[in-house]
Amino acid sequence: MLRFFLDNSRWLATGIILAFGSAFGQTWFISLSAGEIRAEFGLSDGEWGGIYTIATLASAVLLLSRGSLADTMPLSRLAPIVASFFAIAALGMAFGQSIWILGLSVFLLRFCGQGMFTHIAATAMGRWFVANRGRAIAIKGLGFPLGEMVWPLVFVALIATIGWRSSWMIVAGIIALVLLPALIFLLSQDRAPKGQGGEGGSTGLEGRHWTRSEVLSHWLFPALTPLMLTPGFIGTVVFFHQVHIAEVKGWSLTQMAIAYPVYASVTIVVSILTGWACDRFGSQKLLPLVLVPMGLAMFLIEPAVAPVVWVIALAVMALTQGMVGTLWGAFLPAVYGTNNLGAVRSMNVALMVLSTAIGPGITGWLIDLGITFPEQCFVLGFWCLGLALAMVVVLRKLGPEMALSQRVERA
Repeated sequence: MLRFFLDNSRWLATGIILAFGSAFGQTWFISLSAGEIRAEFGLSDGEWGGIYTIATLASAVLLLSRGSLADTMPLSRLAPIVASFFAIAALGMAFGQSIWILGLSVFLLRFCGQGMFTHIAATAMGRWFVANRGRAIAIKGLGFPLGEMVWPLVFVALIATIGWRSSWMIVAGIIALVLLPALIFLLSQDRAPKGQGGEGGSTGLEGRHWTRSEVLSHWLFPALTPLMLTPGFIGTVVFFHQVHIAEVKGWSLTQMAIAYPVYASVTIVVSILTGWACDRFGSQKLLPLVLVPMGLAMFLIEPAVAPVVWVIALAVMALTQGMVGTLWGAFLPAVYGTNNLGAVRSMNVALMVLSTAIGPGITGWLIDLGITFPEQCFVLGFWCLGLALAMVVVLRKLGPEMALSQRVERA
């Protein structure tokens, strides 16, 4: 692994930085200042969730229409442009005085961070690497838990010291003065074609490169859609409502923040193991397994009395989150090829963003009706386990198709 990283350090570092920087647009990060935002703008849980839902839905729509830029525009241009808008979004959080500016800022944070930074990183790894694709995606994915390990404690401390608006000013400075120059430097040399089509690249099912319309007309993508939606939905609402959970349980955010390094550490280990498993056994073999830990974690949250149970629940949930990023990064190019990977991946990322959009709105509305989020977790747990069983059926049908494609490619 070390040798592989050293031989490909520029390209892998690009993926890590994009994943690490995406933290500022992730729900768990934005929600760290949710209490202060709600208090300053006079918003209920449902109203804040509604604003978040609308902004995130809009980012999903834009991502679906612009995700194919990863196929047609050099990443050396695309990534800095996105990073610039990312910094502007953080400034909007720092200085915005109206609900409209708040909503626009959240929209840009979600589109640039969770959307495009994540999309560019995964698309690049899927296209740049073939034989070691799972390993490369796993290394890139280390940026996500590193962000989860570093930023919660830092940002909570900053908010307590200088206030939430000044803390967002610092975020804007980090994006503009650290991430943007790093990406410009690392992407000054590209590694592979931008996916213009043709005979190059790694093919997928039936030995060809699939277009977006072909993917949508095939049985597999609709069958996998619930699986694509669920981790983002649940992971988002768990972190989005952490202030609410603290209020219900009588915990402090400081007590709960201890869980983040544990969550990140588990995610790192599982991500690396998942990359090895994808290269060794095939990414499709993980489909029935990925949601089982998340389902079990949901069953832990409702009866939890002590903060230590929160730590355990997040550690268990991290098993799913460690698998899911590497799984899709390796699975999509293996099934659909690499020449149109940006367009295909944009649908996957848009679904992920969609799930993070509808989650806060639905669960926030239920909270306003008097159903606490911990009480909602039982339903989410049963959903995960039921969907895991459904993926067994999907795998039985998909396995022969992938085996036939591999034989055709070898021939």
